[in-house]
Amino acid sequence: GNLIPARQIAPRGQFCSSIFASSALVQQEIHRVPTQRRPSQFDKKILLWTGRFKSMEEIPPRIPPGMIDTARNKARVKACYIMIGLTIIACFAVIVSAKRAVERHESLTSWNLAKKAKWREEAALAAQAKAK
Repeated sequence: GNLIPARQIAPRGQFCSSIFASSALVQQEIHRVPTQRRPSQFDKKILLWTGRFKSMEEIPPRIPPGMIDTARNKARVKACYIMIGLTIIACFAVIVSAKRAVERHESLTSWNLAKKAKWREEAALAAQAKAK
């Protein structure tokens, strides 16, 4: 069909001018992934919290990005576990406080009725003060 034989295809870069070749090299340099980066204070705290290093002094000045990414992922998982635990503790605290409120015969309905009665009483006193 429309296939070109392999020997008729020009080798890569043969038709490129030096301007295009140099711009291609610059683009490769720009898109190169850095091999190491300097950790921020927050990154250092994450590295310590996840147990990668024992102290701040042990952290080198430059670290591979993969190590920081791994530490951040571990920190995310730890934070999620902590939030799950706190949510479960809060649920039990609400259950306990609700049971104590039932023992004292308190409910949202009784609170609401008492609040509305207080408002009515305040409105009646305000109306009496205006009438005088």
